[in-house]
Amino acid sequence: MKQKISVQDKLGFWSVVFLAINSIIGSGIFLTPGSVVRQVGSRALIVYLLAALVASIIAISFASAAKYVTQSGAAYAYAKAAFGDRVGFYIGILRYFSATTAWGVMAVGVIKSTLAIFGMNPNENTQVIVGTLILMGIISLINGLGQRVVKYVMNLSTIVKVAVLILIIVAGLLLLLTTGITGNLSQVNHVTQNGKVIVPTLTTATFTMAVVSAFYAFTGFEAVASGSEDMQNPAKNLPRAIPLAILIIAVIYIGVVAVTLLVNPKVIMTTNQVVAVTAIFNNVILRDVILVGALVSMFGINVASSFHAPRILEAMAKQGQVSSKLTRRTKNNFPLRSFATSILLAVLIPLAFNYNMTNLITLSALVRFLGFIMVPLAVIFFYYNKSRLAVLPAPKNFVTDVCAPILSTLLVVFLLINYNWKLQFGIVENGQVIGVNWYAIGMVVFGFVILPLVITLISKLENRSLTK
Repeated sequence: MKQKISVQDKLGFWSVVFLAINSIIGSGIFLTPGSVVRQVGSRALIVYLLAALVASIIAISFASAAKYVTQSGAAYAYAKAAFGDRVGFYIGILRYFSATTAWGVMAVGVIKSTLAIFGMNPNENTQVIVGTLILMGIISLINGLGQRVVKYVMNLSTIVKVAVLILIIVAGLLLLLTTGITGNLSQVNHVTQNGKVIVPTLTTATFTMAVVSAFYAFTGFEAVASGSEDMQNPAKNLPRAIPLAILIIAVIYIGVVAVTLLVNPKVIMTTNQVVAVTAIFNNVILRDVILVGALVSMFGINVASSFHAPRILEAMAKQGQVSSKLTRRTKNNFPLRSFATSILLAVLIPLAFNYNMTNLITLSALVRFLGFIMVPLAVIFFYYNKSRLAVLPAPKNFVTDVCAPILSTLLVVFLLINYNWKLQFGIVENGQVIGVNWYAIGMVVFGFVILPLVITLISKLENRSLTK
């Protein structure tokens, strides 16, 4: 039975902004800001600025698509409207698999980080499994209480994580002012460890890889429109909310990285602390507050994922491309069946692949990049009235609907060409690729070929049984 969603329960403009921020800010800025610094040194600020610019250009395409197609599903809904059922189905399955995989990776990530923070063994699979099940149980309870509760939890977690990141910036500036530390960004390039300079000689390849690494810190915006039917006026709010969220995040990220470089660049590049940014501060209370903020941030992005992933599957079910049983919701407007399917995959996929995070993240990233190409192309189709399905008569803008998508596509292709695929699909020892990682290649074949074929077969068998 289809439940009617009240306006109060739907996400308003600022809730969508919070959702976008919550979907983008996860653990990366807390745990690994030093990885980009190790690659390019003092140029890290420029790298983050360029990454934000690339993300903003791609986000314009997603925002433009949202004014033409307001159905849930994001990339799936846009691809289906522009290119037809078959392309939409394929993109939908890939996007759903990627979303559930990413959710599982983030769930395992927050558990492993929590175990490490409290001095336990993050590589003990039994503890990781138990912790993941507890986390998923809490998230299920939050979702089961209804969309209004989900909205409040997401808004609260967003406020907390942003507040803690701002606290890092303010505390860092106060430390610079009160201690007389004279930060000099050029010194970052000369920091040594064990007698060797940490930052390598800058090349086009290392700079590009650093931009890609920083760019991942801004991904997540592409999933915001997955539940657009649960939002107030998505055609108007999404195109405004997504760019605003990226702008806010860019300012915060650049502020955090600038403070870490000025206060103590060596420690951010060499620390063994789980939450790396705590290492630049000596105050125990401040460190504990940042730790709590990091955990809230990781929990918040899991709640955001629990909102996105089931709605991709539900959107496909509403279009008749998977079982219609997945469209049913509870009295609290909870998509129980699509949620249960998603949470099962989110738990089992990382477990099945033995929690190999590198391979799982690579697979999820590949699907993301495919969406970053398909959605801009879809927007161009909408602008020139070439879509396979009817779309909304939205106001057209040549700059945002044609120029930005073309530039977006060129940027994504450039990043793909310059990405170090050998490192992602190779066996690495001491920074050198010594062989082919067939396990990672097998995962890509499973995600891109086998899974879509299996689901296609199941859908055809179900349709045949219904027509008899």
